Amino acid sequence: MSASASVAARRLAAAALAAGALVSVAALPASAADHRPARPTVEISAVQADSPGRDDRSNRSLNKEWVELTNTTRHAINLDGWTLSDDSGHRYTFNHYRLAGRATVRVHTGVGRDTRTDVFQDRRAYVWNNDRDTATLRNDHGRLVDDASWGHRRGGHH
Repeated sequence: MSASASVAARRLAAAALAAGALVSVAALPASAADHRPARPTVEISAVQADSPGRDDRSNRSLNKEWVELTNTTRHAINLDGWTLSDDSGHRYTFNHYRLAGRATVRVHTGVGRDTRTDVFQDRRAYVWNNDRDTATLRNDHGRLVDDASWGHRRGGHH
């Protein structure tokens, strides 16, 4: 085989490999290119921003203000370092907490003893605005996991 035929054969082989790579990338489903899950693995499943009764700042009233988070998977998820925050910048950071598969945890505003199903922010003032606010859940890398708004659309627009 001549040198020019060898070069041509190598070029042809390289072109075939490049074409094959392009076809395989184009054949990937759109969901494979998108790294976000279609549904969050942990979601804000309920919010009680307005504690029942008078807002008297008692610990009992503060603890009737809560946000529930539900693990939608069958596997436990380590929430260590995850944050739950409001529009005003109040932030609760989970510390050494593991949410079991298909389980729910209620994050109360007031003071209390953390259990498997209830954790407490240990605050002496309300966090969630009764009329409008947004609860935002972020993972330990600061990435948005889920959010829930009431009284307005995200961004404060009516």
